[in-house]
Amino acid sequence: MELCEITATELSRMLRKKEVSSVEITNSVLRRMEERERELNAFITVTGGIALRQAAIADRALQATKGMPSLAGIPMAIKDNICTRGIRTTCASRMLEGYVPAYDATVVRRLRKAMTVLMGKTNLDEFGMGSSTENSAFGHTRNPINKDYVAGGSSGGSAAAVAAGEAVFAIGTDTGGSIRLPAAFCGLVGMKPTYGRISRYGIVAYASSLDQVGCLTRSVEDCAMVMESLCGHDKRDSTSAPLASPQLVENLQTGVKGIKIGLPAEYFVKGLDPSIERSVMNAVSIIRSSGAEIKQISLPHTPYAVSCYYLIATAEAGSNLARYDGVKYGYRADESCKDIASMYEETRSRGFGKEVKRRIMLGTYVLSSGYYDAYYAKAQKVRTLIREDFEKAFREVDCILTPVSPTPPFKIGERIDDPLAMYLADIYTVALNLAGLPGITLPCGKADGLPLGFQIIGRAFDEATILRVGYVYEKNSGS
Repeated sequence: MELCEITATELSRMLRKKEVSSVEITNSVLRRMEERERELNAFITVTGGIALRQAAIADRALQATKGMPSLAGIPMAIKDNICTRGIRTTCASRMLEGYVPAYDATVVRRLRKAMTVLMGKTNLDEFGMGSSTENSAFGHTRNPINKDYVAGGSSGGSAAAVAAGEAVFAIGTDTGGSIRLPAAFCGLVGMKPTYGRISRYGIVAYASSLDQVGCLTRSVEDCAMVMESLCGHDKRDSTSAPLASPQLVENLQTGVKGIKIGLPAEYFVKGLDPSIERSVMNAVSIIRSSGAEIKQISLPHTPYAVSCYYLIATAEAGSNLARYDGVKYGYRADESCKDIASMYEETRSRGFGKEVKRRIMLGTYVLSSGYYDAYYAKAQKVRTLIREDFEKAFREVDCILTPVSPTPPFKIGERIDDPLAMYLADIYTVALNLAGLPGITLPCGKADGLPLGFQIIGRAFDEATILRVGYVYEKNSGS
């Protein structure tokens, strides 16, 4: 096995035993990028020179200092809608093609403090709007398992990079499943934490009440280790919870004896691919045999989640993206514009891609006079009902287990001209964002050689329990 394919946990151990250096690991990752990046297109910006300098610094620190952060010297990648000082942040949009932030997002500052090694900024659906990483102004990302298939979205570049060995772990964002779906499609562990658990400061906004930062890793222990580095209160983010970073790694081996896990009837219905249902139920059997209690539950408002999500998300997107007007920064179409109104129109018409414009128009419509109460206000009421469904369920169970996607990964181009089919890929993931709850995705088998996944949902700020359950499954499934 190449160094670029090893888990972060194992590489961390090897670095501390001085069996390998960060420069050696980084060079292994760079070689893999040379081999595969041209066909995969996982990155928008590669920072090989920066990575080697950071690796050399980490090696010196690891040699001289005891008690270094667990992620020191580990190569990673960051989704390109997260601000990085001095490194362009494009959101995969022509609108921000040349934008170079003057500051780091809080999660980037924490990763720098942990002395990680930045390999580059990964591809995504433009502004995070998509489920396949086909809506990028810089070309689509391919699935490393089978390059004819999508890597999922919108954090598809992050998922592809880790799955291909172009990074040991990656940071993504999740507004309606954008970490969990790519993780499932690429055979990875992906976590979306509780809303407020990780700072959103420096994340380019899509839908502010739904956006969250999380990670894509090769194992549950890697996930817990990365989460510990990212979590914690941040005064720069008014939605950041006033909680310290939890101790997640040491809690993993507690086991699942006595834990009650709910299976919601609404997630196992017609339309769920039989191969996914079989794989998920096999995961349930493994977890049950490890000591957990399985219970049937109901989340009755689940059928309304997708409609609710796409009303709220597009409304917030329309407001957030109003700032891209060609005046202060970003793309500006002024070479043939006769006045400021035409400049605004041309800038937004040329700078935004098709899917982004579709969501802006939908969001503008649902917020417009005469339609606000019928659509946006009603969606907010349904959001409350969805959150109350989860609250009621968690009086009976400790966590909930569901599929991630109703289908296995689909081919590139198969759904790009059918927005409704694309949106329905999120049917099992959006409810967590509406409710603000944590969820973790784990691989649970394959169909026609392509990865399948399931997700575990937890109570607010109880990432520890879902990581414990995931860890038990991983150890007993041979994953």
